[in-house]
Amino acid sequence: MRTFAIITLGCKVNQYESQQIRQFLESNGLRQVDPSDGADLIVTNTCCITALASSKSRQAIRKALRNNKNTTLVVAGCLPASPTDELGDIGGNIHIVGQKNHLGHKLNALISENSTEKPPEYSKPFQQAKIKHKSPSRTDNTVKLDLLRSYSGQSRAFVKIQDGCDGFCTYCIVPTIRTKLKSKPEKALLKEVFDLVYAGHREIVLTGIFLGAYGQETVRRWKWDEQRKNLFAKLLDKIASVDGLERVRLSSLEPADVTDELIEVFCKHRNIMPHLHLPLQSGSNSILKKMCRQYNIDEILETTEILEKKLDRPAITTDIIVGFPGETEKDFEDTIAVAKKVGFAKMHVFSFSPRKNTPAYSMDNKLAPEVIKERSKILRQLDDRLQKKFRKKFAEEQVGVIIEDAAERKGRCERYFMVHFDGEETLNKGQIVYGTLNKDGKTAKLIR
Repeated sequence: MRTFAIITLGCKVNQYESQQIRQFLESNGLRQVDPSDGADLIVTNTCCITALASSKSRQAIRKALRNNKNTTLVVAGCLPASPTDELGDIGGNIHIVGQKNHLGHKLNALISENSTEKPPEYSKPFQQAKIKHKSPSRTDNTVKLDLLRSYSGQSRAFVKIQDGCDGFCTYCIVPTIRTKLKSKPEKALLKEVFDLVYAGHREIVLTGIFLGAYGQETVRRWKWDEQRKNLFAKLLDKIASVDGLERVRLSSLEPADVTDELIEVFCKHRNIMPHLHLPLQSGSNSILKKMCRQYNIDEILETTEILEKKLDRPAITTDIIVGFPGETEKDFEDTIAVAKKVGFAKMHVFSFSPRKNTPAYSMDNKLAPEVIKERSKILRQLDDRLQKKFRKKFAEEQVGVIIEDAAERKGRCERYFMVHFDGEETLNKGQIVYGTLNKDGKTAKLIR
């Protein structure tokens, strides 16, 4: 076994974990190649947050099997850990890893097995192979994936600080997959950030399943010890102080995570980007209650108003689910009103999709697909207008950009929107450059 490929689906946490897999395999002497290049080993890191995500994961597995007849295929990530049993209809020669903490052991076993030139057993169909290749017992699980020392192929590096959620929003399957909250120790986190900075990464993005619950045993804030409620703010303060770290960005927070202490840390460190992602999901309090979210609209508006006062024109981005069961025309209008009032810099619009094994799956008053489609279209059109309006706030101002695509001459600025550079000067991926935005707030002239 000489080469490997990784196929990653889903969120920033999955992307981080794929980098851990890549680092582990490289440390064992394997070389990474493209999935289409006939790798000896392919790891598919799956997602199942929605039925569509599960479908895409299954398609990726089938494609890998179809295009790589002699490969060893490992299926990891959230799909094999989910209670939906959505892998049952897949045939092929694959190894299923249902528990994330067993992945290192499985990969190590496959590498060792191959090194003795013992051919893998591929004669049994999927359902039997799943039993045959099940993850080892807890006592056998001794191989762990290390902290990252580099983030291959990316100009920015994601760092997972926390895992797990027990919030049980009614549309979300994650708490049934990543059930137990775990937080990476502060000392280990600081070392990981230092190593990534040393490896040349200019920007670190802190990510987790529930970022604001760092150091907590639950995401339910009413259970938090008053003395421990600002653990995340204290951690961010220390991470932002790491020598050489030019940019820190946060992946996602809720309004109650934006405490006075957290805002003070933002104001203290110029390398913390003025960009916060606050998932709204709906502008209707009645829908938020049905979703079991931990905030209401007044709290969203109060938080964004404080951020506007304390920070310089922060980019506030969000997620919105359109067509949740029972969403009335008035609920949708409320969502539009909130979006306009906040002036989101970017809205990620998701059409509601019933997820098996979640309470919302069996809720009454589901909306017709054509209604959801039309409302999603309206919201995406609003998003386009709000993005343009936000970018124009910075017309003819200087911005710093980390180049993500040298050929396309583009990258993201401090407030996360994409900037394209005019001219023909050579730009390199990962390089920080500065330019003056044109009147459209989208293109810029390079100044240095």
